[in-house]
Amino acid sequence: MSVQEVLPLNGFTAEQSAHFRADHLLVAEMVKPGSKVLDVGCGDGDLLQLLEMRRVDGRGIELSREGVNRCVAKGLAVVQGDADTDLVNYPDDAFDYVILSQTLQATRQPRVVLENLLRIGRRAIVSFPNFGFWKMRLQLLIGGHMPRTENLPASWYDTANIHFCTIKDFVELCDAIGVKMERAEALDLYGRPLRLRLPWWVWNMFGEQGVFLLSRGGRK
Repeated sequence: MSVQEVLPLNGFTAEQSAHFRADHLLVAEMVKPGSKVLDVGCGDGDLLQLLEMRRVDGRGIELSREGVNRCVAKGLAVVQGDADTDLVNYPDDAFDYVILSQTLQATRQPRVVLENLLRIGRRAIVSFPNFGFWKMRLQLLIGGHMPRTENLPASWYDTANIHFCTIKDFVELCDAIGVKMERAEALDLYGRPLRLRLPWWVWNMFGEQGVFLLSRGGRK
């Protein structure tokens, strides 16, 4: 039996890790067991199922009725809702963590959504595809067309994504609204964290995705 089969990966066994997305595993690792969590834009509920393994009290809201139905069929507490319009109905400090996974770029008002995440949650976890990734730059520069990747497979005319951003853009937004970054990770093309603590411009170039653990207050 190999070492990888014995040792847990990000708090999960190798067998468990193989069934979930790399960014979901990282997000789940950032959540303390026993916490109360809201997953905004929870899709089919895969992340909520992963959080259940950490004894997390997870709830979700999802825009599509199909996604809600699939979540409910899995026994998950999910309701239909829109991040742009429905987060305002949640009271302050209702959750320990509010998660927005691969959804920020599909919101109409990303800044307002981020502010609401940190109003209703003591912490927020945000992940998004990095539009500054070198493969995207190359497609624009050489191909002359809007980039398409495994994480962003849809054509420009057939996508729900309307506010693409880079890791640098997101860091600047956090600065603008006084958000503290407790942890930041960039994932490479294979879903592995960039291990070295390199300057932001390096993450912006070589990170395919960004994952941020945020809280209220200015950055140190």
